[in-house]
Amino acid sequence: MFFKKNALTVSLFAAICGVTHAAEQQTGIQKLETIEVSAHPLVQSAVDYAAADNIIKNDQLRQGGATIGEALSQQVGVYSNQFGPGASRPVIRGQDGARVKVLDNASETMDVSTLSPDHAVTVDPILAKQVEIIRGPSTLLYGAGTVGGLVNVTDSKIPTQMPEGGYEGQIGLRYNTGSDEKLAAAGVTVGLGDQVALRVEGLKRDANNYIAPDYVHEGERERRVDNTFAKSENVSVGLSWIYDRGFTGVSYTNRQDQYGLPGHSHEYESCHPHGTHLHCGGHDGHDDDHDHDGHDHDEDGHDHAGPWVDLKSERYDFRTELDDPFAGFKKLRAQASYTDYKHDEIEEGEAATTFKSTGYDARLELVHQPIGMWEGVLGTQFDRQKLDITGEESIFAGPSTTDKWSVFALEHTQWKDVHFEVAARFDQQQIDIDSSQKDYNDHTFSYSGAANWLFAPHYKLSLVASHQERMPLAQELYANGKHLATNTYEIGNENLNPEKSNNIELGFHYDTDKLNYHVHVFHNWFDDYIYARTLDRYENFRLVQYTQDEARFYGVEGEISYQLSPRYKTTLFGDYVRGKIDAEGDAPRMPGGRLGTRFDADFGDGFSGMAEYYHVFNQDKIAAYETETDGYNMVNLGVAYAARVSNKTDYRVYLKANNLLDETVYNHASFLSNIPQVGRNFTLGIDFSF
Repeated sequence: MFFKKNALTVSLFAAICGVTHAAEQQTGIQKLETIEVSAHPLVQSAVDYAAADNIIKNDQLRQGGATIGEALSQQVGVYSNQFGPGASRPVIRGQDGARVKVLDNASETMDVSTLSPDHAVTVDPILAKQVEIIRGPSTLLYGAGTVGGLVNVTDSKIPTQMPEGGYEGQIGLRYNTGSDEKLAAAGVTVGLGDQVALRVEGLKRDANNYIAPDYVHEGERERRVDNTFAKSENVSVGLSWIYDRGFTGVSYTNRQDQYGLPGHSHEYESCHPHGTHLHCGGHDGHDDDHDHDGHDHDEDGHDHAGPWVDLKSERYDFRTELDDPFAGFKKLRAQASYTDYKHDEIEEGEAATTFKSTGYDARLELVHQPIGMWEGVLGTQFDRQKLDITGEESIFAGPSTTDKWSVFALEHTQWKDVHFEVAARFDQQQIDIDSSQKDYNDHTFSYSGAANWLFAPHYKLSLVASHQERMPLAQELYANGKHLATNTYEIGNENLNPEKSNNIELGFHYDTDKLNYHVHVFHNWFDDYIYARTLDRYENFRLVQYTQDEARFYGVEGEISYQLSPRYKTTLFGDYVRGKIDAEGDAPRMPGGRLGTRFDADFGDGFSGMAEYYHVFNQDKIAAYETETDGYNMVNLGVAYAARVSNKTDYRVYLKANNLLDETVYNHASFLSNIPQVGRNFTLGIDFSF
């Protein structure tokens, strides 16, 4: 089935126009809801957000994926580059990696997830208070080049206020049939006196290899996908001094993960480049007769557990906020973190490759008093990451140190019915590499503006335009070696220039008590777009080289909801993105278009339910050396019961049926697009709050 870009646009606007006609009789002044978004330094109303921002609350996160990409994958415009149950990053509007920054309480994660999709992002959505998807000028407060958007994971590790009644907490338990997942999460905040609060929280997860329908591996039908297990343990302790004008707190987090690397194969150990071509095995072209260097792939000797990641991370955080710090400023925010990260990629019981990262992050923000019609924030940031990769798959010739200094500012104002927002960011980056390759030193300047026009009651137009510049990562500059997890041989390019993009987004919004909808169309033009170009392919192994070219990405996303009655609501949603690279044609790993509907019900007496259906269209707009991915239908059902035990304690029991049709699902946005996702599965859980 072919999916044209205009089809989704027409369907969305047709649905909107049809329902709008019935609602045109409604009059009155729109009541603006106050939205608390911690990644935005200013407390603003709904009209202040120029882009398609989205907030996912804790109760929804507790029922979703345990990795950040999977937790957000059903949001409009968001997919996941899932690499098994242990690692995933969000793909937003076709962008991933460094173009979609993931923050931990508005701070850098300092892991190695941007180096490869098989590396976990060290945030826990299950423990989060909320996850914010931020677009628009405010993204420049935290990084440049985040064309896809910014994801901020907000948790309670450092208390910001005293708990009501002296204590508060949450406990959650759940079980999933698809992977035999057992997950427990808990957190409690206790007041120590009148001004000191202690927070302790933790999570434990144990998941088996997951079940996939009609899965055939090496000619044999198998019930479970080998090497898709995942285990995780996370413990945090935080202490805060809370006073009349703010708070000061510290926290310590210890995280340990073990997860399998599906798709990893030693069939390609002998593969190496000769110029722009691959040679595997012998040197007379592509040869199937590989030397496996002692690895036994016979049925009797092969270890089906396969390679896996053993991850350990320790993180220390400091945060403080102070109201009215000095004349001319309303608020001061400061934070700093230190992260000691390490993971081993274990093969046959030994660490074949070790990734070590030591990271420092510090930032200072000052919210100033209004200057004329303008109010806003300015600040500075410094990051340092020391990266050392050793072992069989070391893709760097030596350790590297990346230093980045930044200054940023955001201002906003209101003029009649139009809200304006502008932001700018300057970055200076230096990368020192301990090898014969040349060091990197460059700077960039990015800026963005947005306007929201409340042109009639309930109606809003939004326009966002930006120029963003992103400096290359160390991997893009210096990589040179095999990466068997992704079945690639990577070659960097030390002559890369900063990536530059011009971006525009137009949104149309309608909001009443009964009817709500929004549609966004966007277009991104890139100069010097940095990507891994595939030069050659042998079976599932590819030779890639980081290069630059002009590129553009465009698409549409929208959602319309109608409150049928006080208890029932129906929603139609969809998204589509297309990516083009001048020299290549279609961009790699672009997700297929999606169109679906959802029905939410409140049955009364604490009972609620949800039914969801969406179709992901086949992806036949593919890059060189890619294969087409079939579309699929997804049906999810859910029921829940909530009740209060006492004035302070309540609980919620839920049951979700996921992929009820037991569809065979292949994710085109993933490096593992040839490996099926989990089949029909059920999640049963209970949450307590006190």
